[in-house]
Amino acid sequence: MAQDKKILINNALKKSHEAISSAESNFQNKFYSTCQNRLYYAIFYAVTALAYKEDFITSKHSQLMSWFNKKYIYTDKIFDEQLFRIYKEAFTNRQKSDYDFMYEPDAKEILASIEETKYFVSEIETYLI
Repeated sequence: MAQDKKILINNALKKSHEAISSAESNFQNKFYSTCQNRLYYAIFYAVTALAYKEDFITSKHSQLMSWFNKKYIYTDKIFDEQLFRIYKEAFTNRQKSDYDFMYEPDAKEILASIEETKYFVSEIETYLI
């Protein structure tokens, strides 16, 4: 069973890195809404890897986010509160980009979000490996 868990974690981290690459490509092509979607999913996949480690299973994005915040930020204090801010902001930006047809993402803000997402994933990966 431990080997299966390791495979799930590695696959989730791989998907996270693929989402970052996709976000960068979308940014270069000025597909900013799609970029924000992929940035959120890069974070989501990284947190899913954490969830696999802890045998936490959910299909709800908000439940996963709450679990991460409670366990890794406030209870165990493994990560700085900045990571939860990055996660929450990515979720909000994805919601706006995917569902608010009047929303126009700002290129400078997205560029900063790309770097924050890379930092987020790196912190999670360092913890897991």
